[in-house]
Amino acid sequence: MKRIALTGFLMLLVLAFAASHTQAEPYLLTVQQLKASMDKASQPSQKGFILIDVRSPEEHQGGFIPGTDFNIDFREIQNRHQEVHAELDSHVVVYCQSGHRSNIAAETLMSLGYKNVYNVEGSMNAWEEAHYPIEQAR
Repeated sequence: MKRIALTGFLMLLVLAFAASHTQAEPYLLTVQQLKASMDKASQPSQKGFILIDVRSPEEHQGGFIPGTDFNIDFREIQNRHQEVHAELDSHVVVYCQSGHRSNIAAETLMSLGYKNVYNVEGSMNAWEEAHYPIEQAR
């Protein structure tokens, strides 16, 4: 996987720049980079990317990263990716529990033509280890 060193607003600039470049595999994003980027947005809807939890609905119900836009099980991402209403050049960030299933989902999205896909390294495990907030389902 490619590693990109990004923080906050710089991440948004690089995301915009990356849209014009071709890549063969998903980018790898740390939870610190994800959190910094989300903290820079004045509202979750203005974060500049789509955040997808690719764990099962039961796992999602147990808690998820605040700002998550969708919960689509990684096994269903190929058939349900249209629900996201993303353009092929949109920035899509995926996470699961450890990073393995989200890597599969990221590769699936890229095989479908998405150009700017990011897998969160360590995913929920790393998010929790960093003591970042977790949102509970309503």
